[in-house]
Amino acid sequence: MSTPRIVVTGIGASSPLGGTAPESWDGLLAGRSGARTLEHEWIEKYQIPVSFAAEAIVRPDTILDRPVAKRLDPASQFAMVAAMEAWADAGSPDVDPDRLGVDFATGIGGVWTLLDAWDTLREKGARRVLPMTVPMLMPNAAAGNLSLHFTARAFARTVASACASSTESIVNAIEHIQDGLADVVIAGGTESAIHPITMASFASMQALSRRNDDPGTASRPTSIDRDGFVMGEGAGVLILETEEHAKARGAKIYAYAVGGGVTADSYHITANDPEGTGASRAVRAALEQADASPDDVDHINAHATSTPVGDPNEYQALKSVFGSRIDDIPVSATKASTGHLLGGTGALEAIFTILALRERIAPPTINITEQDPAVPFRVTGETQDLGSGDLLAISNSFGFGGHNAVVAFRSA
Repeated sequence: MSTPRIVVTGIGASSPLGGTAPESWDGLLAGRSGARTLEHEWIEKYQIPVSFAAEAIVRPDTILDRPVAKRLDPASQFAMVAAMEAWADAGSPDVDPDRLGVDFATGIGGVWTLLDAWDTLREKGARRVLPMTVPMLMPNAAAGNLSLHFTARAFARTVASACASSTESIVNAIEHIQDGLADVVIAGGTESAIHPITMASFASMQALSRRNDDPGTASRPTSIDRDGFVMGEGAGVLILETEEHAKARGAKIYAYAVGGGVTADSYHITANDPEGTGASRAVRAALEQADASPDDVDHINAHATSTPVGDPNEYQALKSVFGSRIDDIPVSATKASTGHLLGGTGALEAIFTILALRERIAPPTINITEQDPAVPFRVTGETQDLGSGDLLAISNSFGFGGHNAVVAFRSA
């Protein structure tokens, strides 16, 4: 039996650059930054040393019906809003519920629900803790609620592999369709963790940029003066289906999802392997599944978080795959504009990769004051022309715990 070709027919996003996928893409191309000073009393109350982040530009509870929003943690709210956009964008596929699946992801899950409930317990007692607390805080809440909303009965699976989560969910969706488990899959990831505990924790481990006086330029991947990542939030969703199913219903096709690779470093719980062996194996696996070689790759959306150690490690991992050609491949480091959405970042960047192929341009990477000689990616503050013909691109995600996930797309 031949392996079905898999296509992307719908995209949706809620991000620090826009309330929809097109708005987010337009903001990216315009070179905007989603990072802003936080207007929350808890910054001063808890003396959080980093006072800015990339909050989503549109709050999901202003879009969802109030009864729906009240039963969802903000992370699940973002997932629902982005999924509704993607589903409508795909033409609201008419699909047998038993052949519709959900592969979804989060890095942290319902942190706001969990810690708000803890405050309620301490201050008001057990009887005041809401009965919906556990269904709202559990990491699989987004996947479960999407399954309910769209009547997806093939499966509703959750990935929680830190910052690699939503890229891994997309890879899983590809494999699940190839294995014949579904005709259509709602895939992606979400995060809403701009919270005092996460901000304080990441700041304590020296992972966040400290540029409180200039948030818009704080995330500067590959720049020699980078000093950490910027927290972001939001969600990205892709509708994936077999080419046969998409063409039978006359759906538009954004791109072909042609391969994925998932590996583990087994090196350190927070630091990635400086040799990049796990990351490079994930890239090779994605290309092998795509029936492609390193010479075929036309564009890379790098993980590139703007941390002093992570960026050069990623460069070395890619150099081990592409050799000296890595310096000639147009690269985009889009976290410079969006911040780091943790479990939602891979899905948002997959959307950017797909749109880059569709419009045949690599998005700009802002805030590079002077490129680090240790990270000589071909990045620029302007868009880069990807040329004509059949294009192949990969999007990388790496996460705490040693998780590596890479997904490959071909132009339609």
